[in-house]
Amino acid sequence: MSITEDQARKVAHLARIAVDDAALPALARELGSILHFMEQLNEVDVAGVEPMTSVTPMRLKRRKDQVTSGSMADRILSNAPDAREGFFAVPKVVE
Repeated sequence: MSITEDQARKVAHLARIAVDDAALPALARELGSILHFMEQLNEVDVAGVEPMTSVTPMRLKRRKDQVTSGSMADRILSNAPDAREGFFAVPKVVE
């Protein structure tokens, strides 16, 4: 599939990329080569291949789901740059 200069100009406009008119032929060729590569990928037989999220098998670390009282305010507030009376203190933004 070939891309015309007008189509390349439209793609650049949609992508909010400033492209000089002199650079449009090169951009059109690059976009055309990308589409050609995508057509090649469509020819690959992927029947029976399971989708994956990573090239290495991974599982998320799991923790036991327990209900707690949450009494760790001191530990949480220890990360705050400014804490007062058991709350995060933030600068006033509205007068």
